[in-house]
Amino acid sequence: MAKKVGKDDFVKGFVPHHNHGSVDYTSMEAGHVHQCLDVTSPPIQTQDGNHIHYTEGYVVFENGHTHHYKAYSGPAVPVGNGMHVHYYDFYTTEDDGHRHRIRGVDQPAPGNN
Repeated sequence: MAKKVGKDDFVKGFVPHHNHGSVDYTSMEAGHVHQCLDVTSPPIQTQDGNHIHYTEGYVVFENGHTHHYKAYSGPAVPVGNGMHVHYYDFYTTEDDGHRHRIRGVDQPAPGNN
């Protein structure tokens, strides 16, 4: 039986069934921002031996509307102690005559690649 890996466990190598969460704000457009609460898909392995994550969802309703997004993260970036993060940088859909940029770093997850 395989050992379970928790969100705070330090692990060397690749952890196959992990995901990442993030809490961020969009860029300011049309005089407002939206909060973006996100959880990614499980990892998608890349040809170079790294991995990325897919995500989609809606930003929090604000100023009478919301926005949708579909995006992929950047590759895994080791941050020490057997953990890694991903950068993300994408735009929401255009709604109410504008769109927002969302960029940042997600929460660390086990595995250093």
